[in-house]
Amino acid sequence: MAQEIYPRDMKGYGRHTPDPQWPGGANICVQFVVNYEEGGENNILHGDAASEAFLSEIVGAAQWPGQRHWNMESIYEYGARAGFWRLYRMFTKRNMPVTCYGVTTALMRSPDQLKAMMDAEWEIASHGLKWVEHKDMPIEEERRQIAESIKLHTELTGERPLGWYTGRCSMNTQQLVMEEGGFLYSSDTYADDLPYWVHGPKGPHLIIPYTLDANDMRFATPQGFNTGEHFYSYLNDNFDMLYHEGAEGAPKMMNIGLHCRLVGRPGRAFALEKFLDYVQSHDKVWVTRRIDIARHWRKVHPAG
Repeated sequence: MAQEIYPRDMKGYGRHTPDPQWPGGANICVQFVVNYEEGGENNILHGDAASEAFLSEIVGAAQWPGQRHWNMESIYEYGARAGFWRLYRMFTKRNMPVTCYGVTTALMRSPDQLKAMMDAEWEIASHGLKWVEHKDMPIEEERRQIAESIKLHTELTGERPLGWYTGRCSMNTQQLVMEEGGFLYSSDTYADDLPYWVHGPKGPHLIIPYTLDANDMRFATPQGFNTGEHFYSYLNDNFDMLYHEGAEGAPKMMNIGLHCRLVGRPGRAFALEKFLDYVQSHDKVWVTRRIDIARHWRKVHPAG
């Protein structure tokens, strides 16, 4: 028996995707995200119940209730102290635009890195107030944290965030972000290769999908990337496939997710650097920030 009402969109754009009309007639839009989470992760110093256990070099890491995890803390500190600056030099040397997903309390604890992002004119989208799991968070608490994150972000940067990505989100996250009403886009979905509109409580809301596959987080997950060469090869194949599709009349968007404490390590950063040069060796590529994608899509493909 067919289900009459199903709350998921399994159709999408269907057989023929729309022409995004990327600037310059580009075959592909490439977008790099640097996640800045260091200093916003679970830590009893931050009032959390336990230490962090997610996305690190420690295989099988578990939270330590009521205790600081010295090794885990130092891995996150590496991202702030060394990894960030390696990525920063890499992108600014090539004049390649970046979107930072900035955890607000992490940005608060890293004023030098925040100033560098702003000097480079990186987009600083919000990655939530804290880098913690939200799945069991009461809806009112998550709503409060979103509001607090926006307020603190505005104090730190001089303007409110226009993009949002929680990452470790709940079933309520997207609804709460749309309800807030001040974002030009959000990205807590991995459902497409192109932006798309959804209906929200305050009207149409633009989704710019993100990625978990072309993402250095797979250095810290089972069956992920074991070497920089694996990462480079996967990014190249992804780029080549989408570039070919664009040349055939169906341009798409490629997201690349980066973390300072992961790809910021030298043996991985070398692979990323090679990929940046590979991207720049091609014509018909639009490398941009997510906010620029949002503004372009709103102009070329406004909500119906």
